[in-house]
Amino acid sequence: RRYAAAATHSFGPREMQDGPNLQLLEAGTGTGKTLGYLAPAALWADKNDGPVWLSTYTKNLQRQLDMELARLFPDPKIRRAKTVIRKGRENYLCLLNMEEVARAVMGRLALNAGDPDLVLVALVARWARFSRDGDMVGGDFPSWLGAHFGMGRVMSLTDRRGECLYASCAHWRKCFVEKAARASRHADLVVANHALVMAQAVNRAGDPDLPKRVVFDEGHHVFDAADSAFAVHLSGAEGRELRRWLRGKEQSGSTRARGLKSRLDDMLVDGPSDLGAALDAVLETARFLPSEGWLGRVAGAAPMTECERFLMQVRDHVLTRTSDGEAGFGLEAATDHPNAALIAAATALSPKVEDLARAMTVLVKGLLAFLDDAADTLDSGDRGRIESAARSLELRVHQALSWRDMLLALVAPHDAPSDTDFVDWFALDRIQGRDVDVGLHRHFLDPTQPFAKAVLTPLHGALITSATLRDHAASGADEGSDEGTDWQHADMRTGAQHMLVPPRRLSVPSPFDYAAQARFLVVGDVNKNSPDQLASAVRVLAFAAGGGTLALFTAIRRLRATYDRVIGDFEARDMALYAQHVDPIDVATLTQMFRADKDATLFGTDAVRDGVDVPGDSLRLIVFDRVPWPRPTLLHRARRDAFGGRAYDEMLTRAKIAQAFGRLIRRAGDRGVFVMLDGQTPSRLLEGLPKGVEVERVGLAEAVRIIAESGDVGLEPSAPSR
Repeated sequence: RRYAAAATHSFGPREMQDGPNLQLLEAGTGTGKTLGYLAPAALWADKNDGPVWLSTYTKNLQRQLDMELARLFPDPKIRRAKTVIRKGRENYLCLLNMEEVARAVMGRLALNAGDPDLVLVALVARWARFSRDGDMVGGDFPSWLGAHFGMGRVMSLTDRRGECLYASCAHWRKCFVEKAARASRHADLVVANHALVMAQAVNRAGDPDLPKRVVFDEGHHVFDAADSAFAVHLSGAEGRELRRWLRGKEQSGSTRARGLKSRLDDMLVDGPSDLGAALDAVLETARFLPSEGWLGRVAGAAPMTECERFLMQVRDHVLTRTSDGEAGFGLEAATDHPNAALIAAATALSPKVEDLARAMTVLVKGLLAFLDDAADTLDSGDRGRIESAARSLELRVHQALSWRDMLLALVAPHDAPSDTDFVDWFALDRIQGRDVDVGLHRHFLDPTQPFAKAVLTPLHGALITSATLRDHAASGADEGSDEGTDWQHADMRTGAQHMLVPPRRLSVPSPFDYAAQARFLVVGDVNKNSPDQLASAVRVLAFAAGGGTLALFTAIRRLRATYDRVIGDFEARDMALYAQHVDPIDVATLTQMFRADKDATLFGTDAVRDGVDVPGDSLRLIVFDRVPWPRPTLLHRARRDAFGGRAYDEMLTRAKIAQAFGRLIRRAGDRGVFVMLDGQTPSRLLEGLPKGVEVERVGLAEAVRIIAESGDVGLEPSAPSR
């Protein structure tokens, strides 16, 4: 009740322009957080005939919210009218893509029934007829199709390259993306994700259809979502994608890539000649961008374009600044003291980037002028295509100008004042020792600053909520306090510190009796750096619990190494073992499978740690492989220096441990054990755990005994040994 009452502040009329009613609400597990914000949100939407957007960080929570809305609106017809799920367009089946793939397959194979492409298209077409919303990533799409046919082939049926024809497409009326967009204008509740909300706010600034009330669930991830949304990357992959979007497919092959000219040329036949010339100028100017096969040429010292020459020098710079022992993994290097060859390559690339930005700007102005001059002759389809092209070009102008600024900062004298708002670095991305991308990266030092300006400020009301908004160890406050507490961590991670009107704040405690329901064990005699010892520990702990185990790993390679070592033992016992990054199934489906089998075990990383709701016997043991310290990247080091040094690291780590522990007890009847396989875990990192949780430091054999006994006799803890 306290939570719901506080949440109503976000739905009251704001008192000043650019000053939304901002409420920060921390709620311990089990307080009914979802109900607490759905109640005022649904009521406000119904009374005001306007949508409220419910934003999450993970697709897992989107699916959980969808299930909760089914309780709020049990009639499917009413639910379809009242609610809609929104994701990025790359998540949905593109009917035009499917049609073109099907036509190519039919023409190529003359109905060869055994062809996998033909079988895939047939199965997807059948699914599309009955799909609720065409969502191929976490929706009702059968994820086993991705495992069978390959995710690359399946996802090629979505629009991942921004080639939509909009109203000119023959499938416009049936398009799943457009259906969702149209439905969201009339729905009461729109379930979206942080990335989409931020992209909408930036790309459609000033649009009257944008929401005015937003609930940000999983609010502790706002910082990370903003970090991704407002970052800029001058990399080979980004440059190749821009060239492909502008110039289309330049080599023969089956990949569909229309290019800007093929999307607009037929409409510009009767347009002014200077518009066609502006389009040709953009396409010609874009030749400096990386072309097909750029990665091999960059690695082989045979670049063909100015951008490829720059990327080759970046790659050499990174390899020179790093040790050979790290060569199998992604590498980073600072941008200070670049050599002469790198400076020369950046100097040559900068004017090319500026020329492209200038050419695209001329084309945008020409397209907008054409829309105005031909308003009485253009049909709605052509108008939509031109408006879309102009809007997309404007975004790419901003991208190119950001690239130019990054290059200028790189070639500036080393003693010149730098822009302290950003962190720049070089990176060579690798997967299992294979180069996949290389480039220059720029992130905001504090990404909540642009988030507050572009996303929060235009709203009338915003609610940011999570179980772990504050750093309880730093605040020194009791859980449940709403006055006199230190909310510095929450303000910093949500952007509240940048707002003109300060937020209201409230923290409400969990109702659970953690002393009776949960135990936290720190195992001190397992070498966390030994893959064999780690695998053995995970195996015996899961077997002691009889399954119902969630094993969390701080690195994908440790997850895979452990899986390879234990899968045979699990199969021998006929116990189900699921693993993120091993099983080619999305996390939401893996979680559902885990939830349905109370004796299964699930291996996962961050996406499983956050936002997964598995109440009851299906989750009775959580094993964490080691303390989740932040990775010491160049970006993190810069933020660490700016935001408090070691205290910043500990704050982030406490929050991760608290989030992981929050997966264990989800209902009043739950019982469970949390095991940390890191004997070097400092006690101060465990101060963010809920009140009543006792920490016991034990050996592996003792942990196995405790877990085995807890399965039948309950979890009344013995006196802890500190």
